[in-house]
Amino acid sequence: MKMDLSIITVCTNDKERILEVLQSVFDGTKGISFEYIVSDNGSTDGSVETIRKEFPQVKIVENGKNVGFGAANNAALQLATGEYILLLNPDMRIHPGSLEKILEWARNHDNVGIVSPKLVDQNGKFQQNAKPRRFPEFWDQAAILLKLPHIFPKILDRYMYMGFDPEKEQKVDSVRGSFMLIRKDILDTLGWAFDPRYFIWFEDVDTCREVQRLGYAVMYSPVIECVDYVGQTFKRLPTLQKQKWFTTSMVQYFKKWEPWYKWMPLVFLKYIGIFLAWIYDTFFLKKIKK
Repeated sequence: MKMDLSIITVCTNDKERILEVLQSVFDGTKGISFEYIVSDNGSTDGSVETIRKEFPQVKIVENGKNVGFGAANNAALQLATGEYILLLNPDMRIHPGSLEKILEWARNHDNVGIVSPKLVDQNGKFQQNAKPRRFPEFWDQAAILLKLPHIFPKILDRYMYMGFDPEKEQKVDSVRGSFMLIRKDILDTLGWAFDPRYFIWFEDVDTCREVQRLGYAVMYSPVIECVDYVGQTFKRLPTLQKQKWFTTSMVQYFKKWEPWYKWMPLVFLKYIGIFLAWIYDTFFLKKIKK
């Protein structure tokens, strides 16, 4: 009999978080058959050894180094045998019975390729930073690179789905890669979970767009809630490094999906964004740490 669900989590020095999400899944998921695959990006904090000791049933892919979020998910996908694939970040918590419920929902919606649930903080409040987003357009991404939303916050209203109703089930452009339930046959058609040209960032948006290109819907459904601590791993990284990854992936996305006159200016603006990130790390972050 085919496995119902394959869960994939990418780990990069996330020992504490990965153990918590593993515990929440194994303690709270009883009504379906599932396998858990952890793809480790060269962790040096003992993550792999601890997982093997405490959760011997987990399959582990050791990439040896940080190959990127997309590539790490793709490596784990090669081992997956489930009817559905759940791409799940390490800084998530699953409530008991949630995976059974959302899997049942997905099976009852054949036209849906990807579904993501209501993501909340530890107090149960809807995570605005984790909600679905519209497909990026040139002007909103240019504004982000120039840090204009800090001065004109409404400039991103379109992109950020301002006025989004978290209690309403609805079709959306894209959802976060922190919790994406996807039909495996669709990923088999694509040949990957995420386009390997993205190291990190924009890979989830790209997959949502690819799935819709194949004729399937991307859905947000509050049928379950999941706790999302939103980027705990990235808080440890310098702003400059994050900006380099972000801007490189942004340009890659626009090269793939948009005409040249939309991505060429972003190549120039990319370096302005990187320069502003360097200023922040050099002059402001050091003061904060002091």
